[in-house]
Amino acid sequence: MRLITTIAFLFMMAINAYAQEEEVVENYDSWNKLALNISYVCWAIGLLIALGYFVRLSSVKGGKDKYDFINKHEISSLWIAVIVLITGGCFFANATITHLTPVLIGVRIFVTAAMGLIVAVIVQNLLKFYYPFYIEKRLKVLRYMPRISPKTGKPMKLLSEEEEDAYLDEGMQAEENVFSVDYDVWKDEETGFIQIEKYAGHLHALQCPECNYQTFKVTKEEIIKQPTELESGEIVKHYQCGYCGYKAKKSVILKQQSKIEQSAATA
Repeated sequence: MRLITTIAFLFMMAINAYAQEEEVVENYDSWNKLALNISYVCWAIGLLIALGYFVRLSSVKGGKDKYDFINKHEISSLWIAVIVLITGGCFFANATITHLTPVLIGVRIFVTAAMGLIVAVIVQNLLKFYYPFYIEKRLKVLRYMPRISPKTGKPMKLLSEEEEDAYLDEGMQAEENVFSVDYDVWKDEETGFIQIEKYAGHLHALQCPECNYQTFKVTKEEIIKQPTELESGEIVKHYQCGYCGYKAKKSVILKQQSKIEQSAATA
């Protein structure tokens, strides 16, 4: 009799547990729908951020303006879009809950955060170390594609380093000599119209010879010898990789200065 009573008691406990579990399942339906909707909204926002950037880019006119826009906004815009997309993925991964306990809550939070962080780190490294290769190619095309003269509507000529000095003042030439700024000079040979474009000399990293990532930047420039009217100068550029730490230095010869350049440099 006692055995039968015990079995009946266990049977009733099982029924109650099953009933409570069924009730829990129904209670999580609202959360599952909410999480699913949030994931859809996040994905839509992420795609709109990325699409909005490229729409804005397509509306920018002129090679120089596109160059500056890409250089300033592209990686940051894509990174924001990725964060929003990853957030949507985290909600989507938790939109099929059927049973939950305090322990499972902690496990789900930990696993979701860990997976989201792993994906974010992978994408961040791709944007930081790989994507610049792609951007550099596009920027190079934009920088050197022919400019159209507003006077004649015809393509202008990009002057060489020697030819452009005639159109740069002493301050501009001094900036180029220390590699802080790089100027491109476009000339309409028919009308003589001149268009000068300014680019940051150290804006983009080079490819590291050690790890091959696009993270090799100039950290310091040391003038060994000032150029004079009679002799060339010398400057040493110190490089360091932001990824592997590889260091190197390169000696660059500075051209001789005219008397006007020397007086401007000492003024």
